[in-house]
Amino acid sequence: MTPSETKAIVTLSLLAAFVDGDKHERERAEIKRIAEGLSQADGLNLPTLYQDVLMKRVSLASVAGELTSNESRQLAYEMAVCVCDADGAQSESERMFLMDVRTSLGLDASAARFSQQAEEIAAVPVAAAAGTAVAAVATPNAVNAPDSAELDKSILNAAILNGALELLPETLSTMAIIPLQMKLVYRIGQAHGYQLDSGHVKDFLATVGVGLTSQYLEQAGRKLLGGLLSKVGGGLLRGLGNQAVSSGMSFASTYALGHVAKRYYAGGRTLSTQMLKDTFSGVVKEGQSLQTQYLPAIQEKARTLDAGKVLSLVRGA
Repeated sequence: MTPSETKAIVTLSLLAAFVDGDKHERERAEIKRIAEGLSQADGLNLPTLYQDVLMKRVSLASVAGELTSNESRQLAYEMAVCVCDADGAQSESERMFLMDVRTSLGLDASAARFSQQAEEIAAVPVAAAAGTAVAAVATPNAVNAPDSAELDKSILNAAILNGALELLPETLSTMAIIPLQMKLVYRIGQAHGYQLDSGHVKDFLATVGVGLTSQYLEQAGRKLLGGLLSKVGGGLLRGLGNQAVSSGMSFASTYALGHVAKRYYAGGRTLSTQMLKDTFSGVVKEGQSLQTQYLPAIQEKARTLDAGKVLSLVRGA
């Protein structure tokens, strides 16, 4: 992929991030931070792109003109769809934007089918998977406390799974990481007697500093700039040999979310916002240090994953 195509794909992703005009200032700050961080990865001036998008100095038509190959147009559209779906089902303005993107890029019906797949992933509830019984609401801090070792094991398994998804070249695999993180927080809260909903879980992620749209942009952006996102075979093997593309970001963030959630709900949700942020930051570093130790398990898990079954994976987690 040419540098101009890479730049156009990132620009389109930023356009998608702000199309509904309803991003919290906290999320905007995270997206700006990510643009500044990713700019160091490939020599692109992404902070300038970020400003160009905010100031409406770029248009969909100009971006589309830079995407000359069928593969780059398809990948650009897929990333735009996932950005729109990262924080939940698409808004009306996002749906209209994606229709315009399909038209501008000259994509066929298969693009609309991809959008439907992404919407299905975004719509999967955080509650227990269909067909399994949801535990009755328990009293917080009940006598029958959850097994700490079992929770630790489930957190590690979730971190390994999301680390493996990060290695897969398909865009839907990257998108699946966020709902899997949300389901992990939900299950931990439930284990401590709290029956949560998706709104609460999203607020928890935002409080500790994990924005939904910004996290997807960072994950997908690193894969794109590292040459891992791909529509052709071999992408997985390249990913397994180039873990530096992502530095295990999804492993560390999932590990930290799980352990901070465990402390938060076990302590009766008494930690302050600043304490949550500080604790999360510290545990992320712990997760990053553990990532090398668990890299073989992450790689082995990646070899067993079928990206075509991502929706089933999210539903059944």
